[in-house]
Amino acid sequence: MTRLPSLTELVPDPSALERISTGSTWAEGPLWIPSSRTLRWSDIPANRIMQWHAEDGSTSVYATKVEFTNGRALDPDGSVVQCSHGRRRLERDRDGVIEAVVDHWGTARLNSPNDVVIAPDGTIWFTDPAYGITEAREGHPGDREYGDHLVFRFDPATGMLRPAVLDVEEPNGLAFSPDGSTLYVADSSSVRKPAGVGNRWIRAYDVTDGVRCKNGRVFTEFTDGEGFPDGIAVDSHGNVWSSSEIGVIVFTPDGTRIGVLPVPELVGNLCFGGDDGPTLFVAASTSIYRIATTCRDASTSW
Repeated sequence: MTRLPSLTELVPDPSALERISTGSTWAEGPLWIPSSRTLRWSDIPANRIMQWHAEDGSTSVYATKVEFTNGRALDPDGSVVQCSHGRRRLERDRDGVIEAVVDHWGTARLNSPNDVVIAPDGTIWFTDPAYGITEAREGHPGDREYGDHLVFRFDPATGMLRPAVLDVEEPNGLAFSPDGSTLYVADSSSVRKPAGVGNRWIRAYDVTDGVRCKNGRVFTEFTDGEGFPDGIAVDSHGNVWSSSEIGVIVFTPDGTRIGVLPVPELVGNLCFGGDDGPTLFVAASTSIYRIATTCRDASTSW
């Protein structure tokens, strides 16, 4: 029988959570950028991208009028792949130069790409709910042109975009297991719905040949008072770290709950980073928090 780790094995001092930046309207999409030792994130309603600098602890505005960017991921070439609600596309930021990656599936425009992750083989996977076209402060009014909310896989080598997951009502955060064989997808369909309506769970899928998602199942379901899962991260041990209304909830690879790291604001997303990678950064409502862990992001195993 596998021993269940304690939360303090992963987070030695849960009380050491530190707020390092505040003043955002709704902080989302955090990403650690090693080359500049900065944390970059989206302030979606303010339509700007922010950065925190490890060198001196200061916060600065990276860019404004950014068309409501949300989640982002670091490409192996060092550029940043980010989701744009306003432009309804996935785009690439290379030292401040922005270019489109993909914005259509067939003849239909995407809804509003929300979160993105780079797979071990370099393909780009992203979720496409409709918040950027249904919520006035997160984008521009619009229609769901393909009539659904999907998880897509984009292959930069071939330019092919294909649906990867079709059975999540409103896919939000996503992350791969350390070996890339499992994809986790947060379903946030309970957002802005009456209590008891919509899903509040994270689903898991077996990834076959890096392309097909099979054996979809409920990995974990949130209970009353915990809100819903939004952004998620997986560490190099395969543990899943999820945002929630009560803080960061940590699960083993089989879905067993390890514990909760309390956060004083509503958590939207999180990522690992910092020098050598063991710092957990948490984007929560108006602020960015950090805390030391014994873990690193799953991508360090690739």
